[in-house]
Amino acid sequence: MSDAHPNRKGSPPSFPALVQQFFTEYLVAQRALSPRTVACYRDSMTLFLGYATQHLGKPPMAMQLMDITPELILKFLAYLERERHNSVRSRNLRLTALRAFLKFAGRRDVTALHVVERAMAVPMKRFERPLLGHLTRPEMIAVLGQPGTEWTSQRDHLLLSLLYNTGARVSEIVGVRVVDVVLDGAACVHLHGKGRKDRSVPLWKSTAAAIRAWLHANPQLRGSAALLPNRSGNPMTRCNVAQRLALAVGRAAAELPSLKTKRVSPHTLRHTTAMHLLQSGVPFNVIALWLGHESTNTTHRYVEANLEMKEKALARLEAPDIKLKRFRASDDLMRFLQTL
Repeated sequence: MSDAHPNRKGSPPSFPALVQQFFTEYLVAQRALSPRTVACYRDSMTLFLGYATQHLGKPPMAMQLMDITPELILKFLAYLERERHNSVRSRNLRLTALRAFLKFAGRRDVTALHVVERAMAVPMKRFERPLLGHLTRPEMIAVLGQPGTEWTSQRDHLLLSLLYNTGARVSEIVGVRVVDVVLDGAACVHLHGKGRKDRSVPLWKSTAAAIRAWLHANPQLRGSAALLPNRSGNPMTRCNVAQRLALAVGRAAAELPSLKTKRVSPHTLRHTTAMHLLQSGVPFNVIALWLGHESTNTTHRYVEANLEMKEKALARLEAPDIKLKRFRASDDLMRFLQTL
């Protein structure tokens, strides 16, 4: 950018310079965010600048922080929902990126601090979180099934076993290399999570045995090779995993018809692992570490979704023996309220 630095010593950076510094100096150099997160912020800024260009009638290079008003941000967010048909969650993610930039910019250009504070006040939009879908233990066992003699069948069985054992995200499972698996002593697998957050998850004896058998049958898989490759030897894709899971669910549905009414995705298996750990009495903080949750607030959602646990808790509390008296309105105002 031609004006990446202020023209006069002590003058605040230009808007293009602030954008450039936000991505190169702040997100990458100072915070060391993952490429995926930086790309998400980049896409949000690109969308916003494209909208602002049309709305303000000036190119991004001519914009100033003063142009980013609450009214402009609200119109942009409405545009995302109405014209781009973004969900409320996606809308909030775009706003999070804008807030991060404004917070950074406000520290670099104190002359626009009051404008930044007004823009930062634009609230997140609340939305209803859907109940977390999960499988029962019999349903999960049916989906796992038994490995066949074919190479694909054995790989798919190991794939589903690892997803259930670890509660990993799809991106984490397809990223597992042979070197990430420890089979000597306390068997475990090292998962490379989003945001460069790595964690180790223990393996059941059955899962460790399945991995040993898989590696023995495929001696070419070693070192940095993908543990679960496709036929070409490359790591499986998200689409590959979803397709193989769909086939497994279809076969299991013949045994358990309840699966026909459920939408089962790879992330459903992650929820299933968390729910079964919770039902087994595993503490929240351990489940959060197991799944790689940054906050235990995310883990608490599994309690909210587990109606059976709520019913058991309620059964321990004796209901009060109270005889309800019929309420009678005392005046016209109360009668009016009762008619609403």
